[in-house]
Amino acid sequence: MRGMQLSLNKTQKLRLERALEQLESLSSKSNSDASVTIADNISVNCEDAILKGHGTTELDGHVVATLCGVVERVNKLVYVRALRARYKPEIGDIIVGRVIEVAPKRWRLEINFSQDAVLMLSSMNLPDGIQRRRTAIDELNMRSIFEENDVICAEVRGFQHDGCLHLQARSQKYGKLERGQLLTITPYLVKKRKQHFHYLEQYGIDLILGCNGYVWVGEHVEVKDPMLVEDQLNKSEQPIADSENSMSSADEVDTCTPLETRQNICRTANAIRVLSTLGFVVTVEVILAVVNLSMSLSLDIHEMLGPEFYVLVAEKEAERRSSLGKKR
Repeated sequence: MRGMQLSLNKTQKLRLERALEQLESLSSKSNSDASVTIADNISVNCEDAILKGHGTTELDGHVVATLCGVVERVNKLVYVRALRARYKPEIGDIIVGRVIEVAPKRWRLEINFSQDAVLMLSSMNLPDGIQRRRTAIDELNMRSIFEENDVICAEVRGFQHDGCLHLQARSQKYGKLERGQLLTITPYLVKKRKQHFHYLEQYGIDLILGCNGYVWVGEHVEVKDPMLVEDQLNKSEQPIADSENSMSSADEVDTCTPLETRQNICRTANAIRVLSTLGFVVTVEVILAVVNLSMSLSLDIHEMLGPEFYVLVAEKEAERRSSLGKKR
């Protein structure tokens, strides 16, 4: 919130401050130990054998925070997760990255990390979908799969001894992303969950919340079994040249994204921008709530980035959290 710059009038500024104060009081009531600053005491049970992790130390018999952030607890381990820290990868993370180099037998990706990630040719599915050893011909055809500036979704596979990050894209849900927008938000706004791939059926778009702070919003793509696709292509082959020309012209028509889908992509992307600017955690439920709010107010897509809508989103979020607190 400290870095947010909006051209608000006095009334809007007062409303926004009131909504943010309400949100802060609600978070402090639900968990008084949620956020800490340097030298704040962290309440722990002294009878348990507590393991002091990153961002904590012991002072006069109390566990004290040495960082500004959020207190996390994993069994007996207590540590502080810094908010404005750079992305720290973990094995199994779903990430979105951009290809910056095509090297021998590998692609190098920028993933909002201190080092570039590497996707090996052997760590992904080939276009034909057949599981086989990679040959010299596959290495020569690497640019036909991914080239510079392509946006890719992959999974963190592991780390090398030199700190290099290795990725894998062996599932059909991973691979090249097209016909959409790539957004960059602060990584801590994306919480690690079981599902990071979301299909917004009512809008016909796909949403990928990358753990590294890269979010993809694009046209929905059906994930198909490559063996079934190959069988269908073999059955539909015809030697007539006229039919091939008609099929190629039909494919060209299919490559165009409908106007309504493009508008939904832009509207969803603006909803994510609003949430990121306000410093709210980005989840699919909150994104849909912001999109529905803009449509209920009959706002144009560009009007979502106006100061009044920022204030409305903050007020609606405060109302939602207060209602949840009353139910509990």
